[in-house]
Parts: sequence; C-alpha cells; structure tokens
Amino acid sequence: MPLTSAQNRALKKLAHHLKPVVIIGQHGLSDSVLNEIDITLNTHELVKIKLAGADKTDREQLSNKIVEHLSAELVQIIGRVAIFYRANPKKKKNRIVV
Repeated sequence: MPLTSAQNRALKKLAHHLKPVVIIGQHGLSDSVLNEIDITLNTHELVKIKLAGADKTDREQLSNKIVEHLSAELVQIIGRVAIFYRANPKKKKNRIVV
C-alpha cells in the first residue's frame, strides 16, 4: 500500500535521527543482505540503509529490489542513504503508527 504524503512526512521526521543499520557495499544486494534487512524491518519497522559504492541509477535499482523482495515502502533516498518502512502487525511494543 503506497504511503500518503502526510505519512511520508511523518516517517521522514521519525527517521531523521536514525543511523544506517545496514550497509550495502561493493558486492551489492546478496541474499544474506536481504535477509538482514528483512530482520531489521521486522524489528524496527523504519530503517536507514547506506547504499555505498553505487551511482545514482544503481542506488535506485537497489532500492526498488528491496521494495519488491521485502514488501517495504521506500520513504526517501538522500544521497547514499535510503529510508524504508514496513509495518509489523505482530509487534506489540513501540509500534510505528502512520
């Protein structure tokens, strides 16, 4: 489900202080990296991912792959950092409601 502009703004505000928790390096988006992103999204719902070693088109392609494979929403790409959101209905404590 696509995010509304109000939801997108709220998520950007929440993500502002976050540090990147996963870094995608020169070897690209492997299955183990996708698995780590999946675990992180389940735990935190809102994550920053650093897309190091990629040019602008590669960063967009990597972000699209993450969205497709993990059913996440791309909130924003700023430089080499992308912000992703995926709601976790099983999470009871500290759940992000948008």
